[in-house]
Parts: sequence; C-alpha cells; structure tokens
Amino acid sequence: MIVIGVTGGIGTGKSFVSGYLQEWGAAVINADKVGHEALKKGTKVHADIVAAWGPGLLTPEGEIDRKKLGSIVFGNPQALARLNGIIHPQMAQMMAQEIDRLRRQGVEMVVLEAAILIEAGWQGLVDEVWMTTAPEEAVVKRLAGRDGLAAEQVRARIRSQMPAEERAKHATVLINTDQDLAATKAEVRKLWERLKGHGPARN
Repeated sequence: MIVIGVTGGIGTGKSFVSGYLQEWGAAVINADKVGHEALKKGTKVHADIVAAWGPGLLTPEGEIDRKKLGSIVFGNPQALARLNGIIHPQMAQMMAQEIDRLRRQGVEMVVLEAAILIEAGWQGLVDEVWMTTAPEEAVVKRLAGRDGLAAEQVRARIRSQMPAEERAKHATVLINTDQDLAATKAEVRKLWERLKGHGPARN
C-alpha cells in the first residue's frame, strides 16, 4: 500500500487534489475530520483540554466549544503549543490506526490530506508528500470569492502558516494549482500513474 500526504497552504487546492485521487480509487483520510473526532466528549483529548483550560470551554451538551478554544489559542503561541501537544499525538495515533485498517482491507492507495502535515511532524505516516502551491494573489482571489473574506484577512491567514518555501523543503513533489482545473487534474493524473506503475519515489 502507498500512502500519499497531500499538504499545502490555505486555498492552494489540497481538496481538489485529494478529490481527484479519491475519484481514481484512493481512500482519503482528512486530518480536519480526524481532529473533530479527537475533540469529542469522552476522548482523552477532550479530558486533557478541559483539564488544561477548565469546563468553561464546554457547550451545554458537554462538547468543547471550538470557537472558545480558538479564541484562547489565537495569537498566543504558548497556548497553541500546549493545545498542539495535546491533540497532535492523538491525531497521529488515530490516523495510523486508520491506515492500518485500510491496509488490512487490501486498499492499495491512501491519501492523508493535512494542511499541517509538516508542522505536526506526521511525515512518518506517509510515503510521499505532495504539496499544492499557488501565488498569494491567486489564493486571495480564490478565498475572497469562496469565503467572502477581505484580502487582508486572507493574507493574515496565509502569514500565520508555515511559509511555502519552508514547507516545500519537505515535499516529494510540488503541484501548481494556478492553472485551469483540467491542467491541474492532468498533472495529478501523471503523478498517480507514476505511483501506480512504479511505487513511491524516495527522498
């Protein structure tokens, strides 16, 4: 089984690439969804977060209020590092278990879509890292149209992430999404066919 890590900055087209691979038969694990599962009531992460910041974070149903949690860690590197230290290892364990489950089922190709693949140190879960890229202005235009964000809001989000140049140092391949969708799909198809035919490239 081959595991592809798809990563990249906000608005660079990770979901498009993962969607193409799923269309061609890959199983997709979305790290955002895993993170939501990890926060649920009854999990170790839930208990550890409540122990760290108190029950005031909880909704009336006992779930963690993600907006309240976000307001605590936003702009606070120490709090964010503490939260990441709680949630990232548990997410890695959950994703590794899912990859193992898919392997036992005989799945040949798995995609782990994770914006923070590099930052969280999850490269060990994957055979290759595919990074989506697009110029900042293209991302601003996309997100302003899709999410209704102001240009400066988009730029602030971009700058809060790992710089693309640093992320690229860890990538096996770079996928330029600043082109029409058909061209991007054709580029991803070539990468897919290479893997299907020859297996993963090793850095």
